[in-house]
Amino acid sequence: MKRPNIVWISTHDINPDLGCYAGVWPGAEYAVTPHLDRLAGDGARFDAAFAVAPVCAPARSAIMTGCFPTAIGTMHMRTKAVPPPEVRLLPELFRAAGYYTTNNVFTDFQVEIPPTVFDECSPDAHWRDRPDPGQPFFAAFHGMATHESQVYLGEEAFAAATAHVPEAARHDPAAAPVPPYYPDTAVFRGAIARYADLVTEMDHWVGGILAELEEDGLAGETIVVFWSDHGRGMPRAKRWACEAGLREPLIVRWPGRIAPGTVVADLVHTMDLAPTMLAAAGLPVPSHLHGVPLFDAAGRLAERPNEFTFGGRDRMGEAEDTSRTVRDPRFRYIRNYHPDRAPMQHNDYPDHLATWAELRRFAFQEAEQLGRGERRSLLTPLQRQLLAADKPAEELYDLAADPHETRNLAGDARHAADLARLRNALQAWQDRYGDLGLLDEETLLEGWRPGGRAHTTAPPAVVRTPEGLAADCPTLGSSIAWTTDPPADGVREPSPLERVTGIPLADGRQWHLYTGPVGAETIGDEAGEVWFQAWRLGFEPSEEITALKDGGSQVRAGE
Repeated sequence: MKRPNIVWISTHDINPDLGCYAGVWPGAEYAVTPHLDRLAGDGARFDAAFAVAPVCAPARSAIMTGCFPTAIGTMHMRTKAVPPPEVRLLPELFRAAGYYTTNNVFTDFQVEIPPTVFDECSPDAHWRDRPDPGQPFFAAFHGMATHESQVYLGEEAFAAATAHVPEAARHDPAAAPVPPYYPDTAVFRGAIARYADLVTEMDHWVGGILAELEEDGLAGETIVVFWSDHGRGMPRAKRWACEAGLREPLIVRWPGRIAPGTVVADLVHTMDLAPTMLAAAGLPVPSHLHGVPLFDAAGRLAERPNEFTFGGRDRMGEAEDTSRTVRDPRFRYIRNYHPDRAPMQHNDYPDHLATWAELRRFAFQEAEQLGRGERRSLLTPLQRQLLAADKPAEELYDLAADPHETRNLAGDARHAADLARLRNALQAWQDRYGDLGLLDEETLLEGWRPGGRAHTTAPPAVVRTPEGLAADCPTLGSSIAWTTDPPADGVREPSPLERVTGIPLADGRQWHLYTGPVGAETIGDEAGEVWFQAWRLGFEPSEEITALKDGGSQVRAGE
């Protein structure tokens, strides 16, 4: 059976605020998203999909590894983790199986990305660049249109950022659905309207990728997956381990396998995408993955793949906090490990954003009211909770009756059994997978990099065999790549953003993932030397090993 192509289209910082989720997610009817609505109509819409973390890097690490961040050390925003040796980034597994793998271009997976993972990772990466038009591909496109930073642009910059949104599709702030935990002000209405305009701009971008598949005649043999990393970039959503922080759109189209108009109400993690894609392609699903396949190679949907979904919030920049959450089909339980800390601690980056500043302004003005001996009157009790000095140790919400999580039922005796059941489920999850977020971070870092020094991957041993050059690395969890491109002079240093997001270093060489002996027919006639190098996630790369393609010379270490 021919293996399917896979295209991932992801965006930042949105809830299921798409027209196709009207009636499923509060306020989704406000959206103008024709391309994504059509995509959902042509495939499956997952109505209860959840990130495992309410912020970018931890959430993306889970999607790309199929593992809970708290189990592999990628839970803090941001960090450079040293995952267990069995952990791999998903595209490398597809590359090892013969797929052409590309990423355009955002990474932020909490590890440095070795060149073993992608055939190309750049702003121009595309399936169209694969050398063999018949080669299956895994192509990921990560759009920035909806990132929280775009909501707060100046007028001219915002107009440029939403250049493909026609006037008729612009969202009227007067009609903006303002959740009850926000004050109903021009700032919040304007931010929600702008956010919706950015979602429409993103929808246009998605339409362009789908059109390219049609142009290439590949739509019928390609699995298309659309997802967001976590909730919208506003207070009490992004950075909060609650419904608005974790609830995601997830749409899958697979012609001939998944019936058009399919609706999946079961609980799923976006982390489940890693094992799902492997299963759909007929590839082995590694036993260490924590996610579960949502459908198989025939497109058959799993029945009740998850009894619960789990998530957590850890350090966000300089804001230290720890929360864990579990959700079943009706209730969400949250455990706050630092109830003495404010829900909305100072955090330098978001505190410069207009919605955060608006809430701070109201808090200051209410403090002035108290200073005059007056009762506070500018915020509701619900809104004021966001700005409180502390928070409950436990929270329980009935999402069927209270989708905005406005009434904490943790102290309600009528729900004592629900509280105990979910509390136990959360503890069982932590016992099963471990929770590195409960460790002191300095202790964690010392265990990864004793004395602040990273471990180094051992150099691969390269030997000549009748089948070609064979390589092996003694470092557990390492991967090997080879190239016939000689080392380049003056390799560009990565920018600060590239360094923090772990984007692969562009060294001007084409590295090939080593999957077996490299023979002359693979290397080509032009090459005389072949360079080998090994990488292990979280370690420094090995030194390079240079071998001569032929002539009987001995393998020698590169200088």
